[in-house]
Amino acid sequence: MDSHLVDVNISKSFGKMDVLRDIKFDVKLNEFLVIVGPTGCGKTTLANILSGIETSTVGSVTMRGEKINPHKHNISLVFQEPSCIPWYTMLQDVTSGLCIKGVDSKTADARGREVIKLVGLEGYEDFFPRQISGGMKQRVAIARAYATNPDLLIMDEPFGHLDAQTRYLMQIEIMRIWEQEKKTVVFITNNIEEAVYLASRILVLTKLPATIKAEYPITFPRPRELTDPAFLELRAEITTQCEIVE
Repeated sequence: MDSHLVDVNISKSFGKMDVLRDIKFDVKLNEFLVIVGPTGCGKTTLANILSGIETSTVGSVTMRGEKINPHKHNISLVFQEPSCIPWYTMLQDVTSGLCIKGVDSKTADARGREVIKLVGLEGYEDFFPRQISGGMKQRVAIARAYATNPDLLIMDEPFGHLDAQTRYLMQIEIMRIWEQEKKTVVFITNNIEEAVYLASRILVLTKLPATIKAEYPITFPRPRELTDPAFLELRAEITTQCEIVE
């Protein structure tokens, strides 16, 4: 996991308001990088810049030495809010990105069914969003993101709107999928316990204007136990670095 896939060196302002200041880090191939920071510190802005749908004011994000370009690089973004298309079946929704990329319908259908099975929703291919739960909708979003076989998967607080039990189950699920697929993931959250449970490495952001305050490589074996003394100790240590009220 020594190979750099993405290098970030950016600042971002909106008018006179600095949002991200001198944000510098790399994303290693196949790692699960978690960025944790308080609400309103610019995490979503950072996610948008990483994905290429928004530009930095200063500096750039590069993938394998080339400036990020969503039309050229294969990047998927899972949003905070439920993003299912109301009039699409699950299979249509999951394969929508493939269709946009011009993949033939037979190949798209096969890949769609493959990732639907991957996220544990086999048998629901013809269901509409109104027929499934919030947790299932987030699985659809994850399946859609994986369908295009992305080089970089960005997840912007994808479990923030779920209840505590569903959120924990989704954390277990995303680890299972990551260990099977080994994609490069940048996962953004304001939940420290979630960060320690999921991460290969954690970056801690400050309040606005956000800078990187601390970095923690996480070497605990998976699956991780939330009550393990070492887990709790690291959680407490990171909490002291964070300006987050949980």
